[in-house]
Amino acid sequence: MEISEIQEKAHHIAVTGIIFKNGKYLICKRSEKEKAFPNKWCVPGGKLERHDLTSEPKDTKDYWFDVLEKTLRREVLEETNLKIKNIGYVSNLAFIHLNGFATIIISLYAEYDSGDVVLPEDELVDYAWVTPHEAKEYDLLENLHEQILKVDEVMQYKYSHE
Repeated sequence: MEISEIQEKAHHIAVTGIIFKNGKYLICKRSEKEKAFPNKWCVPGGKLERHDLTSEPKDTKDYWFDVLEKTLRREVLEETNLKIKNIGYVSNLAFIHLNGFATIIISLYAEYDSGDVVLPEDELVDYAWVTPHEAKEYDLLENLHEQILKVDEVMQYKYSHE
């Protein structure tokens, strides 16, 4: 199979997590060394890896369930030292890298469960807990503010009906 055929059919899958804690959302600044979107503010996340499947037993004879949620939990813990809960869906988008390969990004939200933020030195260099209004003051990845607003509506509804 030629590289163009592989690029046409192969996709990376990544998950990102908009994390809610006490009316604020966690944003993180990408390192200047990152190939894609250096120095931009984002939310934690990362790629689904084959190991995410093979390191766990299957949930049925043939399938693993909740792989996006499990990947998000792993990535958030690795990137921020936080544990999360109550994961939900926000949106999805696609990005084509300079090398021709595509990444499908599934944006999720989660509520903070426990831990203190500790960032890895090589990927993320700063963080802030911000309100949706405060988030506008940061150099966010495209469409991230709109996603935070969408999650904020869900959280406002949830906490006003408890």
